[in-house]
Amino acid sequence: METAKTNSNPVETKLHFLDYWRIIRIRKTVILAVFLLVVLTTTAVTFILPESWSSTVRIAVEKDVSDINPIGFTQNNSAYDPFFIRTEFEKIRSRKVLYKVIENLRLNERWGERYNNNIPLKTPETFDILHGKIDVRETRNTSLIEIRVYSDAKEKDNPAQEAAKIANEIANVYRDTRLELKQEMSRKGIKVLKQELEQNDEKVKAAEIAVDQLRKEYKISDIQPEGAYAYSTLEPQTVRSLEEQRIRVEADYSGLAGLLNGLLKLREEHGDSELRKSILTAINDELLSKLMTDLSTTEANLAKLNAGLGPRNPEFIAMAAMQANLDTNINQRINGILGGLKLKVDAFKLNLDTLASAVDHARTNDAFMTEQYRPYFKAKRKLDDLQKLRDAVHLRILQETVDAALPKTSIVEITDNAEPGRRPVSPNFKLNIALGIIVGLIVGIGLAFFIEYLDTSVKTIDDVERALQAPVLGVIPQNVSSLILEGPESPHAEAYRVLRTNVLFSRKREDANSLTVVSGGAGEGKSTTIFNLAVVFAQNGQRALLVDSDLRRPSLHKLLNVSNSVGLTNYLLRQNTLEEVIQTTSIPTLDFLPSGKLPSSSLGILNSTQMKDFIKEAKRRYDFVFFDSPPIMGVSDASILASEVDLSVLVIQYRKYPQAMTIRAKQMVEKVGGAMLGVVLNNINISQDSYYYYYSGYYYDYYAKREEEPAAKNNGEKKKPAGERAQLDLKQKY
Repeated sequence: METAKTNSNPVETKLHFLDYWRIIRIRKTVILAVFLLVVLTTTAVTFILPESWSSTVRIAVEKDVSDINPIGFTQNNSAYDPFFIRTEFEKIRSRKVLYKVIENLRLNERWGERYNNNIPLKTPETFDILHGKIDVRETRNTSLIEIRVYSDAKEKDNPAQEAAKIANEIANVYRDTRLELKQEMSRKGIKVLKQELEQNDEKVKAAEIAVDQLRKEYKISDIQPEGAYAYSTLEPQTVRSLEEQRIRVEADYSGLAGLLNGLLKLREEHGDSELRKSILTAINDELLSKLMTDLSTTEANLAKLNAGLGPRNPEFIAMAAMQANLDTNINQRINGILGGLKLKVDAFKLNLDTLASAVDHARTNDAFMTEQYRPYFKAKRKLDDLQKLRDAVHLRILQETVDAALPKTSIVEITDNAEPGRRPVSPNFKLNIALGIIVGLIVGIGLAFFIEYLDTSVKTIDDVERALQAPVLGVIPQNVSSLILEGPESPHAEAYRVLRTNVLFSRKREDANSLTVVSGGAGEGKSTTIFNLAVVFAQNGQRALLVDSDLRRPSLHKLLNVSNSVGLTNYLLRQNTLEEVIQTTSIPTLDFLPSGKLPSSSLGILNSTQMKDFIKEAKRRYDFVFFDSPPIMGVSDASILASEVDLSVLVIQYRKYPQAMTIRAKQMVEKVGGAMLGVVLNNINISQDSYYYYYSGYYYDYYAKREEEPAAKNNGEKKKPAGERAQLDLKQKY
């Protein structure tokens, strides 16, 4: 036999909105039950819950700052710190604050009357109750904190007043606690600083005594002011003073020596005439300058007398003598200047040597004294450090003292005091019922989808094609009975005609005319399917034989209302002939072979040579032969039939068995070599599941309208009941 070829590639499916709507329609009972349960429960609880009142106080919280800037620095609170706000939330709900509130409002006694039969509560017990009634949150986009307090007191205790009073008291206690904490911290800090200042004063005094003793011991002349850190004795000053004098003298000596050497070199190289021209430029001497001027005047007069009177003239001779005398005086003056300059150079040289020796001596003495004075300067540095530390501590004490005295009302500012509420905040009837409706719908729909997810049975044609890789040949609606009783114009008949057409066109061979239906489990409708399929074939004019081969639990004879005493088993056991066991029906082209009684000793009779011969003989006599079978998962008869007949059809009841069972049923047919033609989906609720309307719904509407046509078309004849029209006239064919 040729096995029907199936598509090996799985079909990819995507859920559409209508698929979700189909699940909701199918599971609407679950959804409605859960919805009503949640809504009724919410409504009942809402009416049972006691009324609760609330009141809110709003405060502005800042870090530990003063109302004005303290001395020495500027406060900056512009940066938003979410961790600071969250920390303050916890401080507000802390035992330190709430214990004080409990004490101030005497909540132990008041709530003892309410919650503990007039016995005062212990503070931890009251704290637990109060902590559960407080809700602290941040006002959106601000640094303001809202403290909301709930009260469930009875009307006689005025719960609105109680909530407002507790909220205001919490804000006041929290503010006072922060201020007291800040002041206490300042006092403790100032106290510690004062103790440190006293210790520093003692250390400074001891250091001063040590410095004075060292100064007297080493006879140090410390010319720097008290507290100066640098070396400040006379020795470094002496070295610096002598070095400065030596540098000045060396500069003067170098200048005079250079001038003297230059003038002497000029005389040596160019004579006295060039020396006379340059000396007045280098040395400012009034006498030499006057002599040089007189010499120039005399030479001019002498030149005039020589030109006018001649060299023998007495005036010329007297003028010439004057010139000679001036020349002699100038030479003597220049020699005197050079001699005096040389004496100065020698004197500077001597002074320079003396100063150089003094500087060397002073440096040697300074180095020696520095080493001797080291303990003194070390003690002096220590004294300076102690004085600086003491001054810093003293300044900090002054700052903290002033800062502690500054007002700090901005740390916690109550912006809005709590006022009694005008109406209770819970239970909110409208909100609770609305939430109950929403939650009921969500839970109901969610539960429906969860149940649908857990349901692994076959639900759609896509499930079949995806899981079994087999085509769907037909979709059979619910409440289908015998088509012989319903008639050929029954709305259900068209579904079987569609199945017949698909079976005919799905065959690979024209001579494949024996067919059986199988199912994974019991009660999936295979007997009704094979019966009505044989009826449809017979109504189409084909000679068909319907064989009840379900020897375990035969049921086809009940549909035809005939006896099952003689049938297939009698023929296979050679007890009767084929003509004796085959019966006719009201449809001329449809014959029926009951199962007969199955002896316990012949359970494997379907797997016999007689059965194979019977199938061949039946195929020869009839156009189509239809075999009913037991569930394939229960006994082996269905597998044997699937291997012996030409075609097999798998019947799957809608939403009954898991897909694994149907897959296993198909695999069992294929293992024995059966030709799996396709799948029939059975027992579909067309009115409930709109997914299948397009497969069978049209025919329901069409035939329903035809049945509702006026009775006048029957020419006044009374219409017979359907059961009466479909009475069967069964008899043996031969």
